Amino acid sequence: MKLYYKPGACSLASHIALNEIGATFDIESVDTKAGKTESGADFSQINPKGYVPVLEVEGGEHLSEGAAVLQFIADKAPDSGLVPAAGTIERTRVQSSLNYVGSELHKAFSPFFSDNPPEGAKRDEAIARLSDKFKHVEATLSDGRPFLHGDKFTVADAYAFVVSQWALFTGIGLDSWPNVAKFVERIRERPAVVKAMTAEGLIG
Repeated sequence: MKLYYKPGACSLASHIALNEIGATFDIESVDTKAGKTESGADFSQINPKGYVPVLEVEGGEHLSEGAAVLQFIADKAPDSGLVPAAGTIERTRVQSSLNYVGSELHKAFSPFFSDNPPEGAKRDEAIARLSDKFKHVEATLSDGRPFLHGDKFTVADAYAFVVSQWALFTGIGLDSWPNVAKFVERIRERPAVVKAMTAEGLIG
């Protein structure tokens, strides 16, 4: 397998999941603005949608969309516990979290990564919208659970961790959501996370 990624982007969640299951895989970074991979390949031929993650699997097929890629990785190692069995209520709950992070929290960060990030009152408005999305995650973690679905780390946690970290990278911070801040600190210590972030040049 090969993971096409952009350092610190949502593809980091897939990178973490691959490490969690002990997979053997290659990685190749992508300049999504230039549309080129690290080796100079035309990324539009790999993913016409133009964004990461993309997971190249056996037979050369390319899988895209983070939530789908994460579940595919987890299903490769069912004993890992990264995702409950298909068809169960527990699986649907994890899928619900994946969808929320992808469609709500992730998208709320879009203004901060645009070519013209909001400033002044517009930035305040964008932060307020982001706060509305974080409130759900903060409330979920308010009972002291270590992960979104209790005591077991899942692919939903990997995705939520990556997106929540963007609050730090954008200067917004996580002070307004202390449970989320503790969640991020907890997950950052996982060996699979340290390995992925080191490989992507995010930590030394």
